[in-house]
Amino acid sequence: MLNLSDNRIEPGKYISRFESLKSVEYSFKPLRKIRTVVIVSVIFVVFLFLPWTQNVRAPGNLTTLYPDQKPQTVQNIIPGRIEKWFVREGQLVQKGDTIIQMSEVKDAYFDPKLIERTDDQIGSKKNAAVNYKQKAGALTDQIDALAKNRINKAEQAENEVIQAQLKLVSDSIDFEASKLDYAIASQRLQRMEELYKQGLKSLTDLESRRLKVQESQAKQISAENKLLTARNELLNAKIELNSIDNYYAEMLGKAKSDRNSALSTFYDTEAEISKMQGQLSNYQVRRDNYFVTATQAGHITRTLSVGLGETIKEGTEIVSIMPIDYDLAVELYIEPVDLPLMKIGDEANIIFDGWPAIVFSGWPQLSNGTFGGEVWAIDNFISSNGKYRIILIPETEEGGWPEDLRVGSGADGIMLLRNVPLWYELWRQLNGFPPDYYTVFGEDEGNGEKK
Repeated sequence: MLNLSDNRIEPGKYISRFESLKSVEYSFKPLRKIRTVVIVSVIFVVFLFLPWTQNVRAPGNLTTLYPDQKPQTVQNIIPGRIEKWFVREGQLVQKGDTIIQMSEVKDAYFDPKLIERTDDQIGSKKNAAVNYKQKAGALTDQIDALAKNRINKAEQAENEVIQAQLKLVSDSIDFEASKLDYAIASQRLQRMEELYKQGLKSLTDLESRRLKVQESQAKQISAENKLLTARNELLNAKIELNSIDNYYAEMLGKAKSDRNSALSTFYDTEAEISKMQGQLSNYQVRRDNYFVTATQAGHITRTLSVGLGETIKEGTEIVSIMPIDYDLAVELYIEPVDLPLMKIGDEANIIFDGWPAIVFSGWPQLSNGTFGGEVWAIDNFISSNGKYRIILIPETEEGGWPEDLRVGSGADGIMLLRNVPLWYELWRQLNGFPPDYYTVFGEDEGNGEKK
């Protein structure tokens, strides 16, 4: 090789003898290699300046946009015993279709005529309430009559008091007149006695005068008795007036008490009627709940309670229903470091399980088999898995998603961000930097471009 020895080996002497050496035979063509290296380097440099779309990729699954479109379970309201099934798994049911029939398990509701008996009790209570109300009305009339009688009796007693007062005045005058007559008769008797002593009057005249005095004294005593009697009558009239007030006050108080008692019983009866009417409504609703029906149209995906004669509690999950009409959405979970990059209305490419796709994440225009989407909602609170959930809906400009998609299947979301040169993306990836999320100063926030 360095020509230091005289024993030289001819280059083609052994090469021609071995096929393997022939295949790797050295050919010196430097200009062609240099040209190739230069072309490859130019292509690589040009390739580094190609645009690259930054993106965030996150796994997720299909869900529905509205809560009432998600798979739901049908539950029973009351406890019972399963008597009959009306559906099977995979069956399409409409809203209101019967799923199962139950029977009663509580002894308080075993009576088959419970509703009719309760209705009869309500009728009896209503009649009792009417009677109590009529009693209260009669007592009200009695109170009015007592009040009128009290006025009349009071006026009558007042008149008797006035009459007693007038009689007292008259008897007082008579008594004073009798006193005056007695005094005059006494003075005349004294003068008669003096005249009799002087011999001017006879004994007969004196005795006649003495009789007059006794008569005047008797009249005075009689007038005094009448006066005392009149005073007693006046006192009795006043007592009678007071007794009338007390008597009618007592009668009115008793009548009002009876009326209040009747009204209280009436209101209690009304309350019992309302309570029994509520119980009757509960019995009727409970009887309707013996049949568990579908809450909306959908397919029976799974029966959760099986068999006949099984006793179930209230709130037991019986079947699971998937609604017929639903709006699909994709829920993805992104890392907290990527959360500042997301905003409502951002575009995304979605890969669905079962739909083959050729994906160039940096060149979404060259991808095939992906479907367009946009960010509909972003959670404000982190999920239990330590990530934030975002919701994607179909992008209207690119058409809808496949009709054969099912809720719960898997999906991958590629969130499209800012366009950058390829060399910058390689440099960012090598340094472990996150995608750019700063906005250009003075840029219109409405265009939504990230920088």
